[in-house]
Amino acid sequence: MSLVKNENEIVLMRESCRITAGSLKYVSGFIKPGATTYELDRIIEDYIRSKGGYPAFKGYGASRRKKGFPASACISVNDEVVHGIPSGRKLEEGDIVSVDVGVLKNGYYGDSAYTFAVGQVSKKKEMLMKITRESLFKGIENAVAGNTINDIAIAVQSFVEGSGFSVVRDLVGHGIGKNLHEEPAVPNFYSTANNFRLRAGMTIAIEPMVNYGGFEVETLEDDWTIVTADGEPSAHFEHTILITDGKPEILTA
Repeated sequence: MSLVKNENEIVLMRESCRITAGSLKYVSGFIKPGATTYELDRIIEDYIRSKGGYPAFKGYGASRRKKGFPASACISVNDEVVHGIPSGRKLEEGDIVSVDVGVLKNGYYGDSAYTFAVGQVSKKKEMLMKITRESLFKGIENAVAGNTINDIAIAVQSFVEGSGFSVVRDLVGHGIGKNLHEEPAVPNFYSTANNFRLRAGMTIAIEPMVNYGGFEVETLEDDWTIVTADGEPSAHFEHTILITDGKPEILTA
């Protein structure tokens, strides 16, 4: 399988990514104190299906030892880093909530995440969200043909750590296209193994996951929800982008 997409594949990915972005924009109007994460999940699924797409996360990861993800969106609150399972939990004033959405349509995927404030949040959480979102765009600026994955990673890590926060090490971004997760892995931290070189036509998902405290994380007993080890809040932003010969195109803008 080629990691470089042709023009037709890019057209199909733009459609999946458009629905992904639209679902996040739509659900933002329902994120308020008293809303349950289950209600938000239903809103997202209904939106995706109304546009002819399929919620890519539903049933994802099923194996003999593990049940697939049971919902359409990963909805993670406060110290939940990613993969939060929607439930009857009610959002409260001052929470932050990461909503991660994937869409499959016509055989191609889109993937994006945004961390929302629930009402008025603390300065601490406000700054965490700001730095995480800005770090995503620092990474995107470096996602150009000829650069390596490390160029993205260094841009994200240096900005985050220079701002006093921590980059999660156990989770990374990824290539995307006919599969939700493809090569290459796209870490948010420097590694000598991250020298994969980018080419025009590649599509990748860059997704900084940033903790207020330490970078260590743990997985809860549900086998999905990942939380910060120290209980401090975490934020998560993600875009699917197209590598070009010039400025990268954000497909989930």
